[in-house]
Amino acid sequence: MGAVEYRLLGPVEVVADSGTVAIGGNKPKALLATLLLEHGRVVSVERLVEVLWPREVPPTARAGIQTYVKSLRRALAEHGAVDVIHTRPPGYLIRVPADALDVTVFVRQVTAARSADPAAAGDLLRGALALWRGQALEGIDALSGEVARLDELWLTATADRIGFDLELGRHDELVPELAGLLTRFPAHERLRGFHMIALHRCGRQAEALASFETARAVLDEELGVRPGPELSAVHVAILRGAATPRAARVPRQVPLVPPDFTGRDQEIETLVDRLLPGRDRVAHPIEVITGPGGGGKSTLAARVAGIVGPRFRDGQLYAELRGVSDSPAHPGEVLGRFLRALGVPADQIPQSTAERSEVYRELLVDRRVLVLLDGARDERQITPLLPGGSGCAVMVTSRESMTGLAGANRLDLDVLDAAAGRGLLGRIVGDRRVAAEPDAADRIVERCGGLPLALRVAGARLASRQRWPLAVLADRLADERRRLDELSTADLAVRTSVEFSYLALPPLGRAALRRLGFLGVPEFGSWVVAWLLGIPESAADDIVEHLVDTHLAEFTRVDELGCLRYRLHDLVRIYAHEAAEREESAADLVDAVSRVLGSWLSILDKMAGDSPPDEIQWRLPAVATPPVSPAMIDLAMATPQSWFEIEQPAVVVGVERAAGLGLHALVCGFAAVKLGPSFLGVNRFESRERINAAAMAAARQSGDRRGEAMMLTELAHVRYLQDRYIEAREGNATALRMFGDLGDRHGQAVALAGLGAACRESGRLAEGLCHLDRAADLLRELGEDAGVAYTARMAGSVRLELGEFDQAGADLAEALAAYRQVGSTRGEALTLRTISLRLRALGEYPPAIEAARRAVELFQTLGDRLMWAYSVRAKAKAELRLGVRASVRAELDWALGVCEALADRWGQAVTLRTIGELHLADGHLADAERALTAAMAIWSDMDVPLWRARTERDFAALYRARGDSARADSVLADAMATFAAYGAREAREPADDPAVRRVIGPESGVPV
Repeated sequence: MGAVEYRLLGPVEVVADSGTVAIGGNKPKALLATLLLEHGRVVSVERLVEVLWPREVPPTARAGIQTYVKSLRRALAEHGAVDVIHTRPPGYLIRVPADALDVTVFVRQVTAARSADPAAAGDLLRGALALWRGQALEGIDALSGEVARLDELWLTATADRIGFDLELGRHDELVPELAGLLTRFPAHERLRGFHMIALHRCGRQAEALASFETARAVLDEELGVRPGPELSAVHVAILRGAATPRAARVPRQVPLVPPDFTGRDQEIETLVDRLLPGRDRVAHPIEVITGPGGGGKSTLAARVAGIVGPRFRDGQLYAELRGVSDSPAHPGEVLGRFLRALGVPADQIPQSTAERSEVYRELLVDRRVLVLLDGARDERQITPLLPGGSGCAVMVTSRESMTGLAGANRLDLDVLDAAAGRGLLGRIVGDRRVAAEPDAADRIVERCGGLPLALRVAGARLASRQRWPLAVLADRLADERRRLDELSTADLAVRTSVEFSYLALPPLGRAALRRLGFLGVPEFGSWVVAWLLGIPESAADDIVEHLVDTHLAEFTRVDELGCLRYRLHDLVRIYAHEAAEREESAADLVDAVSRVLGSWLSILDKMAGDSPPDEIQWRLPAVATPPVSPAMIDLAMATPQSWFEIEQPAVVVGVERAAGLGLHALVCGFAAVKLGPSFLGVNRFESRERINAAAMAAARQSGDRRGEAMMLTELAHVRYLQDRYIEAREGNATALRMFGDLGDRHGQAVALAGLGAACRESGRLAEGLCHLDRAADLLRELGEDAGVAYTARMAGSVRLELGEFDQAGADLAEALAAYRQVGSTRGEALTLRTISLRLRALGEYPPAIEAARRAVELFQTLGDRLMWAYSVRAKAKAELRLGVRASVRAELDWALGVCEALADRWGQAVTLRTIGELHLADGHLADAERALTAAMAIWSDMDVPLWRARTERDFAALYRARGDSARADSVLADAMATFAAYGAREAREPADDPAVRRVIGPESGVPV
């Protein structure tokens, strides 16, 4: 060691060449020890006060700390140790040479022993253990946690040294030492196992077995557990007369690295250095590699594992955790695989995850194993899989930041730089092609954003098209919108110090960052910053660009409307949120969020005014909203559906934030009136549910019973759109009772209309019609024209199902006129589609086709793809009935594709059924059966008896076409029974009626 030695492995003391340094009593010793244990890192004054005065802090504590520091500096300086203790806000740090502190030397030698041969390792450990002079930190009670940690390191090192000595055949001299240790640590299974092996090798088999029985009794009495797998394995080996227990299985599970791996030299060096610490720690490292999907996290981890793997002599474990899938790996499942790989028999693996984790940690406590957890979802998935041994190391890859994983180091993986990107491309397509077109190669790398996955896809395309110049693909990637969409999940790292950059911002910049973090939106345009700050939208661009320049915000993309979009990095957002709560008043934050929600509300108000409703609208008190610039209004109104499609992720988060702040009136109004129409065309059920859940919670928290009932009907409407009709009925029924208790007739009308619609789809036709008629009466009394139109349209559709064609026609005519009167284009289109269905049922195919064609035009103009597809199907089915089949299949395929893309199961089923009818008409019976079977599976899952029966009738036609009359008659009888049970119009159509023949078309020639 150097001129001054700092000793903590025993009584705290400082020894110089000139003698022992007088450092004073227990308090200055405790202060010095605390600084030394964190050497090179700042220890706050608050922490030092806690150590020196753990029970009662005197008012002079901070002054006392200063006095002790001054005294220590003077004492050290007298022995040549000058400039050792430094003042660094918010406290102090100490800097001493690495070889001057016994704890550091001990850790370094223990670490070195793990990669040495048995003889050298034993010598290193003996030298490390010789540094101990008794109880670590003797007499300093406030550091009991550190004492326990150091004692555990001593015990582990001692056991390691004994293990190496056993390998060298020194069992005779180890028996007495182990006996002494077991009197101090009778439940230590590893020492017990060594004791048994040493006794057995000395020919003392009976004593070895007796030692095991002692261990069994101690473990049962003190801990209530049985001996672990490794100790039990030693016992079995001795019983069988083996000289040593069978070696534990050594798993080697790390996957191979792709041959095209390139770059990442700095990241590899960093991870290798962290995974193989050489100087200052023994505790196992946990390395978390985060970054975007396709960023090369898994490949990098496998590469690093290949490098460091040989240093983990007890093996490597690997698990693909499937964190981004719908079915992530359960920790218990992974633990089962790990335990089997480690040699635990299947019948000894516990059932519960907690017990498996205990066995796993116990098994690895004295082993050196590398664990690679690939594609993790969150901290909860990872925690049970962390080993307990200080010699183990863990690598985790994830798209999530994993900020809650205690003690973990993080490496946020950036994209490849230009040189590494060219190298990867060259490995895939050939270096010659890259060298021949360097500019094109650079453009490909640039336009792929350096993302390894994107470069691999580009390289694979070029490799399979050897005649393509690289410039062809480079030009194809020039479409910035498509390219940025592909990279829209990119998570570019913010590597600078957030604190330093934040403090360097001007006041408005700091306020913008704080409030963006508090709002928490995943992506934003500069106008959101303007609304948060209450400044003109034009003034926000420079503020946002400055945030980008200082790496506190990131440009993400140019959206479909040509606007720039930005995001905050996860770590920056967390910091900004904390800064907002720390530096701003609650009232200012509430005002900022209110301005954002109010501005979105102003735009949606404008949309609602320009597009009258097609269903019942809530009557709500006016909400004051701030003015929005004409330019922003024009941008949103140019393509309303696209605008909301882009903005909705931020809107959802903003509404949730507002709900959490108690802005229940604003949130309930936003959810009930404004979001429904905007979501209809895109089936964003998850977003709608989040909005409704936030509004429901806000209403309940504020005691707003009407708001709660409104949200029940809104959630029921979501269930209706999801084809979950039982839940829709239940939700509306609960809301109806609540509105009745409140005397709210308008609310009752909304709930009744929802009940009627859900009953209609469930086949409860008479009940549904009753609810709709009651709703219509209330709405007429209230003068709700759009609501009357809605109930008339729904009643017309129910009467169509009942076969009441004349009354259905009257209802639909009333609805059409009312919708046209209020100017609801969507309501008119919906009614025209239902009119087309009625005309087709009456056999009036040309007017049915015309009504459906007009509905298609209107939905196309509105940009409502789902109802556009529904109307295309209605038109195609009328054409099929008329015998026009040439163009029908393409229309049906398109409609089915839209329904699948929007996850609309009803639309998929009804379109598949029509495709089946088309195949029947064409005589393609096998194709017809496949389509009808797929439709029937959906109907059965949705529990809609009428539609199952209609498809059964199609199957009857199919079986009859195959000559299986008996089966056809049986299936048709079942269908007709269902029609009769539900009062459907089909029950009054005899089996030989032309209406049944229409199932397969008049021109098909297929016999009924």
